Amino acid sequence: MKTNQLFRDGFFKDADFDFAVRCVLGGCAFGAAEAGEVLATIDGVRSGDHRHWFDAWSSTAQRVHQFADDQAAAGNRVSAAGAYLRAASYFGVAVDAVSALGDEELLLPAFRRHRSAWDGFVGAVDVPVEPVAIPYGESTLPGFLFRPAGPVRPRPTAVMVNGSDGAISSMWVNGAAGALARGWNALVFDGPGQQSMLFERGVGFRPDWEAVLTPVVDFLLTREEVDPAGLVAVGISQAGFWVPRALTVEKRFAAAVLDPGVVDVAASWEKHLPGSLMSLFRKGDQHAFDRDMALGFKLSAGSERTWRFRARPYGAGGYFDTLAEVNRYALTAQQAAAIETPLLITAPEREQFWPGQSAQLAQWVSGPVQVLPFTGAEGADFHCEPMARTLVDARVFGALTELIERH
Repeated sequence: MKTNQLFRDGFFKDADFDFAVRCVLGGCAFGAAEAGEVLATIDGVRSGDHRHWFDAWSSTAQRVHQFADDQAAAGNRVSAAGAYLRAASYFGVAVDAVSALGDEELLLPAFRRHRSAWDGFVGAVDVPVEPVAIPYGESTLPGFLFRPAGPVRPRPTAVMVNGSDGAISSMWVNGAAGALARGWNALVFDGPGQQSMLFERGVGFRPDWEAVLTPVVDFLLTREEVDPAGLVAVGISQAGFWVPRALTVEKRFAAAVLDPGVVDVAASWEKHLPGSLMSLFRKGDQHAFDRDMALGFKLSAGSERTWRFRARPYGAGGYFDTLAEVNRYALTAQQAAAIETPLLITAPEREQFWPGQSAQLAQWVSGPVQVLPFTGAEGADFHCEPMARTLVDARVFGALTELIERH
């Protein structure tokens, strides 16, 4: 296969495998992957062979984690940090792979290996970083506040908001490293329903993310390294809904980045369901919808396992109730009109989850908005532009700097 065909047509016929490889390879620019390690890992894995996929990524991650431990023991902090970060990326793929295996006993151990690698990176990386506990109701949100080396002084701060199932290490690639390189602080954290909050505390999603981001802002404004006039929210994947939802109420951000914009989360679920099922759902026929979903999943146990894994953070029971809950994660035109915060919204070609929704959100908001197109000709297509993250950083942070200077 010619190289251009491989890039356009995919590394795997399985869309999930292919997208995962693109995401991991995109991390090479930030030290979060090694191309040779990635290609060696996927060599021999057949498309759709979920067990081999899980085992391959787990094996590579364990080997790289052991190398990191050895380097740390020898006092080689730079080598250790790099290896820990790569191990965290690879374990992150293994965590996602559990969804198709039907063995939830694998989930928590895989997640804890991932977080062990991330903690190793945090402990060895050559920039100041502080684990933080952000007050949230009667509990806290776990996070990490990175700042550039040098004297502590107020700086712009990127508040990195993850998507539905992304590993915390992915936020290093999706903007945190770019922020630090430009003299900004970066906060990464798990919100409700995200990784540690879900897997270890059993806390699920909520649509009203103003209840999440407002405590985050309150916390950051107590920090001497944070410039109150330079707070920027960066919403990745499903956070392209959560961040604008929060901005309908929370007005203290100087700007926000949505990668991409999302106005209807359920669209990414419903496009996989036949019209006959969606007709039952829209008529409110819960019994028939649940019956026909169960019959359909008898023919595809893997799809049923994936549905249940994706449904878990929404906290609903049956198929109908889950989809009804997901439908609560939507913005109306009236809500979007309340957003006054300047927005940068990415719009990549071949957006596979929420096509067209970036443009829709841009039409609805009342504040300043700029849509940033990314193309396949630039190698920047697909959801969240996985293989062009340095290009995304260049365009986004350039535009953000101008917005903050005007703020």
